[in-house]
Amino acid sequence: MSSQTITADAAGTWKLGDLPVHRLGFGAMRLTGSAAFHLGTPSDRDRSIAVLRKAIDLGVNHIDTAAFYFSSLRSANELINSALAPYPDDLVIVTKVGPHRTYDGQWGTSARPEDLRGHVEENLRQLGRDHLDVVNLRRMPKYDSIAEHFGALAELREAGLIRHLGISNVTPRHLAEAQAIAPVVCVQNRYALDRPDPATDELLRTCGEQGIAFVPFYAVAGEGGEHGATTAHDEAVRAVARAHGASPAQIRIAWTLHQGAHVLAIPGTGNPGHLVENVAAGAIRLTDGELDRLNTPRPAAG
Repeated sequence: MSSQTITADAAGTWKLGDLPVHRLGFGAMRLTGSAAFHLGTPSDRDRSIAVLRKAIDLGVNHIDTAAFYFSSLRSANELINSALAPYPDDLVIVTKVGPHRTYDGQWGTSARPEDLRGHVEENLRQLGRDHLDVVNLRRMPKYDSIAEHFGALAELREAGLIRHLGISNVTPRHLAEAQAIAPVVCVQNRYALDRPDPATDELLRTCGEQGIAFVPFYAVAGEGGEHGATTAHDEAVRAVARAHGASPAQIRIAWTLHQGAHVLAIPGTGNPGHLVENVAAGAIRLTDGELDRLNTPRPAAG
């Protein structure tokens, strides 16, 4: 498919609270290098900045980031600040707190509720903002309940440091727990075409019923996770891709967006060409027959 003139608005829009965003956004994790959670090869700074600016040119107005997205020489938040400040009025930057990495890149102890103000302030400083549009609490396995942590963020929301709150890596029970404390505008969970999960399916349905954005991560990466897009595509994905003149990765993004009007996609890349392809995937319209074929249970791709 031709992708040169397709912009993010082709995917439609949704609201994070009162903040409208195009459903095709951008995940910043991979801007910092080959794998942001590991101290691998740093990215080329100029290319990363060019990717961010190109995303804005293509109509992307939703960027997902975190202070713990960094490699040995690159910080996603600092790149966003350098590339885009002063920020466009319609740009929504979503960050997340909870996990903690030391400055040498090692994972620290899981954050306590009283640590979260420092995490929020670090994001504010790096991004050059006086408030954060949306902050997701990423649940850490150490904590079965998110009430204390989410409550700490709710206090920062009341203080004006945060506009809206979301949660990540959660179950339906955690969503209910958070909603008893403060409004939730988005839920981020791992979700992909070839990674079925009944609990996540339930969350996706619940979010749709309640008007909450559902934001899958690693939707393109599959089993590759933070290491990048999978190269393992089964025949159903390849066949649908051929029918649309698209890449398998584009079909995975399109499938994600077809899971509901409230579903947002945040594919990430440090490659300008891949960025254009990812945004163009928002214009792919899959038929019911194609969706049935993609949704048919099958062995994992190899």
